[in-house]
Amino acid sequence: MFLVRGMLVGILAGLLSFAFLKVYGEPQVDRAIAFETQLDEARAAAARAKGEKVEEAPELVSRRVQAGIGLFTGVLVYCTAFGGLFGLAFAFAYGRVGALRPESMSVLIAATGFIGIYLIPNLKYPSNPPSVGDPETIGLRTALYFIMVALSLAAMVAAIALKHLVVPRYGEWNATLLAAACYLILVAVAGFLLPTINEVPDAFPAVVLWRFRVASIGAQLIMWGTLGVLFGSLTARVSSGARLRA
Repeated sequence: MFLVRGMLVGILAGLLSFAFLKVYGEPQVDRAIAFETQLDEARAAAARAKGEKVEEAPELVSRRVQAGIGLFTGVLVYCTAFGGLFGLAFAFAYGRVGALRPESMSVLIAATGFIGIYLIPNLKYPSNPPSVGDPETIGLRTALYFIMVALSLAAMVAAIALKHLVVPRYGEWNATLLAAACYLILVAVAGFLLPTINEVPDAFPAVVLWRFRVASIGAQLIMWGTLGVLFGSLTARVSSGARLRA
């Protein structure tokens, strides 16, 4: 039940995220691709001037498909999958993490997921437009990002465990502050130890890079916010209906 409900809410979150990315994010991608095209044309012209042969790479997927059905499918599958995982996380946490109402528990899980899975790893390895980064290092960059996600989640589990240990001695509020400090210290150490990758060209427009990253953060906020608010409301309504029937 929670799994299916989470996936249904994830579909709605995907539709909202797609609309936002289509309106705000895709123009930044187009500008980034235009910048990359200019660089490629300049390199090709320089190569031809030296008498070198330049071969153009074939376009496997058209830009129209990427910005249309490709974006729609990717965002919808991504949000639906996270919606299902969100439902499972809610089923595990509800009743075990304090006496919270479904709405409060849902928002808490959404906030935790946004911070631990996206925000903190994204501060270390922020998202970049298609034209930024060396294609030969994409495997390394992807691996480092997922390592940061895993370390962030591990730090969050350790912080929660610490809170449960110190609640009897320091109280709920002080224990929460200690757990938050523990999490921040652990992720700060992890971010410091992991290598930094900066492949943004010096001539790349700073405004385009900033707006692209804002679009990425906005899409994540829409997804997690929709999951937190709508899933909790639906669960509370279903629970109320079940109690009334009982």
